[in-house]
Amino acid sequence: MRIYLNGKLVDKDKAVISVFDHGLLYGDGVFEGIRSYNSLVFRLKEHIDRLYRSAEAIELKIPMTKADMIKAVLETLKANGLKDAYIRLVVTRGSGDLGLDPRKCKVPTVFIITDKISLYPKEFYQNGLAIITAKTRRNLVTALNPKIKSLNYLNNILAKIDAIKAGMEEAIMLTYNDYVAECTGDNIFIISGGRLITPPADVGALEGITRDAVIGLARMMGIGFEEKMIKIEDIYAASEVFLTGTAAEIIPVTMIDKRRINDGKPGEVTKRLMEEFKKITKVNGVKYEL
Repeated sequence: MRIYLNGKLVDKDKAVISVFDHGLLYGDGVFEGIRSYNSLVFRLKEHIDRLYRSAEAIELKIPMTKADMIKAVLETLKANGLKDAYIRLVVTRGSGDLGLDPRKCKVPTVFIITDKISLYPKEFYQNGLAIITAKTRRNLVTALNPKIKSLNYLNNILAKIDAIKAGMEEAIMLTYNDYVAECTGDNIFIISGGRLITPPADVGALEGITRDAVIGLARMMGIGFEEKMIKIEDIYAASEVFLTGTAAEIIPVTMIDKRRINDGKPGEVTKRLMEEFKKITKVNGVKYEL
């Protein structure tokens, strides 16, 4: 495996960064998870734009242009001979000292990993996922804006541990005042009264690229849509529930907190959206040749 690291492609075992890197010491950095399908990087521009917005929000200046970043992603995919891949693009504050002061970090670290990924077993996409409500609450939006896709993922990890302890793969994260925000690594949607509903990003959810794609598909398909504050009881009562994310794509949820959703099977709207999503991954992105 070849890794892009600060302008060079290096072997996996030589892709090393300093123990003084503030991305490692303090989670001071930003990242993107991106997918390619049959040599087509899905919504690459949107991912790169979000990466730079996240960096700007933490006053981290990425030491290369967006065009050069896109080129680096494509070069890394080609170097690894991958047509279908998961791409992890990371920018850290860089190496500094043991203090918090970001001014001590003179040069940001940039690395890109391209590999295969399968987040959930195939049967979950066919039969649906069982999840729980996490005990861990979502960070306050005023403390750490979820629109920033940062390396600070401890809040999500603690909620993921809640899921693991319950024998589940995923967990819903609630806000301090009991509204649904998102899951540990995915956005959440429900179908209620024939309408597609998802929490607004301002409640504490990432503005997901796949989330945005699904909203666009729903509108194209004539499905009513709204962003709306919802509680866990609204999800229990929904006719369909599904999650979205770059790694997860679209995955149905059929049980939450041991409560069956509707008839306990993936819903028809969810299945239609899954089919349409597969179609757009074949045409929406940046092409590269191996």
